[in-house]
Amino acid sequence: MVSRTGLGIALVIAAGLAFLQATGALSAARDVLLAALVVAVVLGVIFAPWIVRLARSLAAERAERIRSQERAEVAAHLHDSVLQTLALVQQQAGDPRQVSTLARQQERELRSWLSGRPRTGEAPGRVAAALEQAAEEVERDHRVNVEVVVVGDCQLDPAREALVAAAREAMVNAAKFGAGSPVAVYAEASPERVHAFVRDRGPGFDPSDLPGDRRGVRESIVGRMERHGGKATITSSPGAGTEVELLMEGPGR
Repeated sequence: MVSRTGLGIALVIAAGLAFLQATGALSAARDVLLAALVVAVVLGVIFAPWIVRLARSLAAERAERIRSQERAEVAAHLHDSVLQTLALVQQQAGDPRQVSTLARQQERELRSWLSGRPRTGEAPGRVAAALEQAAEEVERDHRVNVEVVVVGDCQLDPAREALVAAAREAMVNAAKFGAGSPVAVYAEASPERVHAFVRDRGPGFDPSDLPGDRRGVRESIVGRMERHGGKATITSSPGAGTEVELLMEGPGR
């Protein structure tokens, strides 16, 4: 059924056309419309190749940006999983059983990641549980005490999963380079923002003098947070320990 609004619009248009016809202005309007159509066609012919090239260039740039982000995510994941496991294998080289266990665990994790399946025993979809599980894994693998305090909670989404992964990498770095000092993790979580800190009292380092091969800091922490719209700040100095601050703002689900 035609609405009253549509019917009214049609009547107004019809009345306008009747008035133009009665005053002889309709033919002039047709001439103006034809001239505008010719100009539009001419401009389209002139600028169409440029517009097509621009569209293709934008599409290629977007595809390259997506590929670059995907490569960065793959590199960060490989660093977080495979390279860390290889380092543990080196540390446990004298214990064949432990080496075999680590290898099987890494194989299962890598196969699950490649196939897109969730890992067995994966943490519930909450930030607090995910941080606690990450701390348990680091504590088990590196035999360093990791204390976790989380105030509030919220559901995980891709951005908050990236924060948890960055926090886990910060815990691993603290366990590896903190000279055996306990690792403290404090986080405040809400649907609007997640703010986390990872601290150790180890020897510290100069962030401005970070070696180029320290991908764990550059890609798995700072780069990962930036790719998901967050921010990572590393505060450290020789002899004063290290603090990694992670901030992810924006509404969660």
